[in-house]
Amino acid sequence: MERPGVTVLMPAYNAGCYIAEAIESVLCQTMKNFELLIINDGSTDNTEEVIRSLDDSRITVISQKHKGVAQALNAGLHHAKGEYIARFDADDICFPERLEKQKHFLDVNPDYVITGGDAVYISEMGDYLCHYTCPSHDDEQLKASLLTICPFIHSSVMYRKAVVMLCGGYNELAHNMEDHLLWVQLSRKGKFCNFAEPLIKVRFNPASVTIDERWRGKYFRSLKYDILKKGFITESEGYALWNIIHRQDNQKIKKGAYYALCGKKYLINNHQPKNARVYIKKAIKISPLRLDNYALLVASFFPPALIKWLHQKIN
Repeated sequence: MERPGVTVLMPAYNAGCYIAEAIESVLCQTMKNFELLIINDGSTDNTEEVIRSLDDSRITVISQKHKGVAQALNAGLHHAKGEYIARFDADDICFPERLEKQKHFLDVNPDYVITGGDAVYISEMGDYLCHYTCPSHDDEQLKASLLTICPFIHSSVMYRKAVVMLCGGYNELAHNMEDHLLWVQLSRKGKFCNFAEPLIKVRFNPASVTIDERWRGKYFRSLKYDILKKGFITESEGYALWNIIHRQDNQKIKKGAYYALCGKKYLINNHQPKNARVYIKKAIKISPLRLDNYALLVASFFPPALIKWLHQKIN
């Protein structure tokens, strides 16, 4: 059997509602020589049943107890057969030429170690939210802001497996920032690039472990950026990150963060103030003491230019 040129690495945890669409988008790629390696990280819903219902020889499933995304990714790296790893999430959607374009880029640019790209953001139900343009696309600009802005959408990247393994893979202490810390380490090994076009659709999902960092609190952000500046993490720092995330691991916070984030995208990136208000009001109902949600609601009545100006000033 021909060795796959690319391993699409997909961790999955309770993704039964979305994973069939995610898998189909991979199987429909214009490039055919790949393996889709799915790490079922202890799902308690019908995730594995959905995966097993899709009959394609390129799909490999590894099931394990729930250990978290970083450990699942490292397990996948250990089993991956491809020279290149295309990261992908179980609730996102690939555009058909994604793998072909990224593999070709890395093939003809051996000094580059990773490439990502822009994305289309969609809601939990698949509704269009906005076109997300990466903060930077070329190597110099990506690395200039590396310690303050995560340079890649994680599920959009393709990287050289061998180089990532030299970096030790994903640090399992770096909860919710395992990708960003890896990019800092990877920056010393070669060049970075983001495609100036969407490669995937990213689904905002309230069940996801990733929420707006403003909801994590100032200490979480301060700790994160101290770790990035050092380029490594200690066990005590890892425990502190885990403790914050564990305390916030409830449906109220996740739903509230999801509604607020959708509201921001409708307001700032798409300027649909009526849709924005629907989501912002839901966020307020869940977390009535968060003043930033009220500020968003007031801003939804401002002209688009003023909203963008305020957003730039705040961020």
